[in-house]
Parts: sequence; C-alpha cells; structure tokens
Amino acid sequence: MVTQGSSEERFSRQQDLVPMERLSACKATVVGVGAIGRQVALQLAAMGIPWLQLVDFDIVEESNLASQGYLEEDLGRMKVEATANLCRKINHRLEVCEVIDRFKRSMEVGNAVFVCVDRIDTRRLIWEAVKGKADFFADGRMSAEVLRVLTACDAAGRKHYPTTLFAAEEAYAGSCTAKTTIYCANVAAGLMLTQFAKFLRRLPVEPDMVLNLLAGELICSSSL
Repeated sequence: MVTQGSSEERFSRQQDLVPMERLSACKATVVGVGAIGRQVALQLAAMGIPWLQLVDFDIVEESNLASQGYLEEDLGRMKVEATANLCRKINHRLEVCEVIDRFKRSMEVGNAVFVCVDRIDTRRLIWEAVKGKADFFADGRMSAEVLRVLTACDAAGRKHYPTTLFAAEEAYAGSCTAKTTIYCANVAAGLMLTQFAKFLRRLPVEPDMVLNLLAGELICSSSL
C-alpha cells in the first residue's frame, strides 16, 4: 500500500532550492493551458504551490495530444478541467480554481502570474490588468523550436516587459501553435519555473531569455 507521506518528506529534495515558507504564501494564476501553460501548471502542482488558478476557454482536440501532452481520455473536455484534474492527482492538497473563460481585466488573480497565451494583444491586456497586483509575472512564448521567457518581478523587468508588447501586426507571421512540440513547451515551462524559484530565493532573475533549441543558442537580457 502506497501512503501519501509527510509534506516534509515530499519536498525534501527541493528544500534548498525552493523555500517552502515563501512558496506557501503564493497563489499562482496560469492564463492559457495549452502547450506551455499545461506544463507550467503541472510543475507548479508538483513543486507544492498551495493555490492554483487556471484560465482558458478551449477544449482538448486531437492535435493537442502530441504537442500539448493531453491524454486521449481528455478529448472533448475543457482544457482547464483536464489540467486541474491531473494537478489534483499530482498533489491532493492543492486547491485549484477553474476559470473556463477568456481572461478579463476585472478577474481576480494570484500574486504570481504565468502568461501562456498566443496573442500579443492578450498579453498586453493581462499585463495592464495585473502589473499592480502581481509580485511575480512571467510570460512564455514559443514558435517551433525557439522559445522566449520574459520575467517582471523587479524594476528592470517591469521596465523591459512593456517594450516587448509590440503591435499585433508586427508579430511573427506564423501562429505560435502552428509548429509546436512537447519538448520545447517543457523547456519553456522549466525556464519559467526556474525564474520563479529564483524569485522565491530572492535571487536576481533574467528579464528576457531567448533559447533556440535547434541552434543550441541561449541569449539572456544582458546580450539582447
């Protein structure tokens, strides 16, 4: 018989990297639970976030199985419901708030916000709505095997992030979901959670990171 064990043992191998006293005071909001957002949610659940809000209005389609990691049994379900269900299986103590809707400016959010959406205008709407509420803000972007992670949790990041919200017509012509792989999404989510862990440890974070998996090239904010 498998027991659930104590919380001390559960998180023992990350205790020097993720301060549980600070994590326990966090509430996380993930906007968009597609390729990157689903992985962010699952990693947050495993890490031990106590409260998780998932925001999305889409359903699971067959094209989401390989690229976003959804299960065959999830087909036709709302992405929020399917992701929330798996998060609860990962950590039964987790409180999950499911929002099956588009993000709205009036929406209440946690103090850590992870943006994993497709459109620049949606990112701009979210930033304007939460920039005064969120202590930690991360935006994950992906096109094929190139990913970008932007973080705003200090003066430098909050100054830089708005400069990346260019007009929609200036954005990359292809949809960020047109060419998607689960491994790229996992790397992007991992980088977002790395920045979050550094924030929890009160370490400096990189406001802007671009990683080209095919070329094996990482460019950080100091080089941009």
